Amino acid sequence: MPKLKAGTLVPTVVEGAAIAAGIAQDPDTHEVSGADMARMRPLRGRPPVARPKESVTMRLDADVLGALKATGPGWQTRVNELLKQAVRRGRI
Repeated sequence: MPKLKAGTLVPTVVEGAAIAAGIAQDPDTHEVSGADMARMRPLRGRPPVARPKESVTMRLDADVLGALKATGPGWQTRVNELLKQAVRRGRI
């Protein structure tokens, strides 16, 4: 039997049977079999992309950074798009 961490709760036999019965009655779920587990692969990170972005470190004036962050979530993506457009126009 695997070792359990302190404070880990293990269902009793009766509780385990009730859990299994609930799984059997729920049409949206099923108990995962050993065969199912063998086919599963761990998910790690994001899927690979053809042209991954590179992480950079740069210094910006506090007011510039504040204004960018004030635009809300996705501000880094928007900055990247602005820089891309400037490069395309030959402005950089």
